[in-house]
Amino acid sequence: MNDFNAQVIDEFRANEGKVGGMFDGAHMVLITTTGAKSGRQILNPLVYLPDGERIVIIASNGGADKHPAWYHNLRANPALSVEIGTEQYPAKAEVVTGTERDELYARMVEILPGFAEYQAKTDRVIPVVAVYRQAA
Repeated sequence: MNDFNAQVIDEFRANEGKVGGMFDGAHMVLITTTGAKSGRQILNPLVYLPDGERIVIIASNGGADKHPAWYHNLRANPALSVEIGTEQYPAKAEVVTGTERDELYARMVEILPGFAEYQAKTDRVIPVVAVYRQAA
């Protein structure tokens, strides 16, 4: 894990899910995925979009031309652990495509305009992932 992510995770856990700086006011989530190759548990802080009974995360990777590692991990093993605020629960990820993907991405851009810049920086279609709570 890089120092930036470690700092965000520490701040998230110290402040019951609230993070300042560039994430001030954003909905933050910590996801733990299983490494597609390593099998290790990997923790990542992400911004999410609340959407009814599910949350939506975006595999923007800051507009890089490659998908983020966590996205590859979820494609290989869609089971993950979610932390929002002080709550932690098991969940399942599902890639959203087509019109629904476009609508969710547009909603994220409304909240955080930086996501429009991410899409403009890359030729890839940035994946949108719906995360559903599972029974413990």
